[in-house]
Amino acid sequence: MERKKYSKRYCKYTEAKIEFIDYKDIDMLKHSLSERYKIMPRRLTGNTKKWQERVEVAIKRARHMALIPYVIDHKKVVENPFKL
Repeated sequence: MERKKYSKRYCKYTEAKIEFIDYKDIDMLKHSLSERYKIMPRRLTGNTKKWQERVEVAIKRARHMALIPYVIDHKKVVENPFKL
C-alpha cells in the first residue's frame, strides 16, 4: 500500500511569536478545538509540545471559568455555543 503524503504542519504560535496564551482569548483557542469542543491533538494542529501544553492549560482554565463548554449534547450539536 502506498502511504499518503501530508504537508508539513507548522506551529501557529511559534510563527506568530506569541509569548503568552490568554485563556480569555477564545478566538485564538478555537484553533485547537474540534467541532465538539474537544482539544485537538498535536499531530492535527501542528503545535509544538511546548505550545500544545500551554494551549491545554489555557483551554482547561477557560472551561473552569465557563468560557468554553465541557460537554456538548450529541443530539443537539450547536454550531457556535458562544452565541447562545
